[in-house]
Amino acid sequence: MFEERSHRQLFLGAPPSVTSFIAAVMEPLLTVLCYLAVSSAFNEPVERPALTLCMLVLVLSFPGVNRFKDRSLNAAIDILSAWIALLGILLLCGYATDSLKFFEWRVLAWWAGLTPVVQWVAVRLGKEALRRLALRPEYRRNAVVVGAGPLGAKVLESLKARRSFGQDFVGFFEDRSPDRLHPDAREHVKGRFEDLAEWVRRNGVRDVYITLPLTSQPRIVNLLASLQDTTASVYYAPDVFGVSVIQGRLQDMAGLPVVSLLESPFTGTNDLVKRFSDIVIASLILLLISPVMLALAIGVKLSSPGPVIFRQKRNGLDGEEIEVYKFRSMTTQDNGAVVKQATRGDARITPFGAFIRKTSLDELPQLINVLQGRMSIVGPRPHAVAHNEQYRKMIQAYMVRHKVRPGITGWAQVNGFRGETDTLDKMAARVEYDLEYLRNWSIGLDLMIIVRTVRLVLFDRNAY
Repeated sequence: MFEERSHRQLFLGAPPSVTSFIAAVMEPLLTVLCYLAVSSAFNEPVERPALTLCMLVLVLSFPGVNRFKDRSLNAAIDILSAWIALLGILLLCGYATDSLKFFEWRVLAWWAGLTPVVQWVAVRLGKEALRRLALRPEYRRNAVVVGAGPLGAKVLESLKARRSFGQDFVGFFEDRSPDRLHPDAREHVKGRFEDLAEWVRRNGVRDVYITLPLTSQPRIVNLLASLQDTTASVYYAPDVFGVSVIQGRLQDMAGLPVVSLLESPFTGTNDLVKRFSDIVIASLILLLISPVMLALAIGVKLSSPGPVIFRQKRNGLDGEEIEVYKFRSMTTQDNGAVVKQATRGDARITPFGAFIRKTSLDELPQLINVLQGRMSIVGPRPHAVAHNEQYRKMIQAYMVRHKVRPGITGWAQVNGFRGETDTLDKMAARVEYDLEYLRNWSIGLDLMIIVRTVRLVLFDRNAY
């Protein structure tokens, strides 16, 4: 799911401007309209506090996300996650300003339950309207791909996935012999590069995707020159799949177009949103579980000689060394050049340590690391420095996971890669999940990971 979405976002450009505008205003307006409708149903007057709430909702939720291209289940999860996050922020604001007393609780309850349902129905109706519109012949767009190699085949897959949005793939153009082409492309070749412009004009092609390598710059320049005599839109898909692309997008640097290939998702407002959510969630959890933390500290102290908190050097944001806290669960404290991972039945683990490891309660002190700014609630799990030095030489793009703060839980952990990674394949798979998280980060994804983590902690019988 994630890989497919990444290909589409990288190659196939922005959605139509009208669709983007509708998506930007739809969810914020529906949220406000739902509140006004519920208030009217309960005969509650819309006075200054209610108007202030509506304005705050518009500010916090605008612009909305374009969910028309998401699958229905993904859209439902994203809508619910974003709505829960928004409600949490509104409740905190109401508590801090002592303004909750101005609102009728029945109105708030119905509004909280009705809004995500209305938003999801609107997305479903919008998807169906776009699908019907895309089926009309006047809105179909023929597309050709220049270059019938592996990258051209990837663009073909993405075009097929977009067919319901009005695009029809009609063929490849390539100068190489059939035996050098991708197997999925051979039967779709319509001509050579020199035939492209005339074929585009004659067949009403609207979109041209060039997938030639950067080493073919003269050919690309000639193709662009010939296509300027047509009305087709031209897109260049750079051959970057030899590396792990993180947050690939086109940026403007003082008028110079720059393609970002390896960039942190937490830049600008995303960084503020991520840090704010970390502080709020960590503070609330620590406030609620402080008695549990005290009981666990006593249990660790009585279980065996040694400190309550185990401090281990890990690599954090940008690869810098940080100290990560855990409740001590072993009789030894490996923190040097060689660190042995815990294994099932490890003799170093105390009986009480086995309990807190199985329930992941030993990780709770890392909430303090979150408040310190060393870690995040959700992100790639930090490994011991010794393990980083070992695996960075063995796994491609291993250190890219350090472009963000490490997390208490992560996408890899909720997908089965929690605990010991006793083989290189397991570690490589964990790293790939971490990179998928960086490619596709959203607040909704963070909330989904937190919910799945809670479920794993309560019901996972394989932890140790």
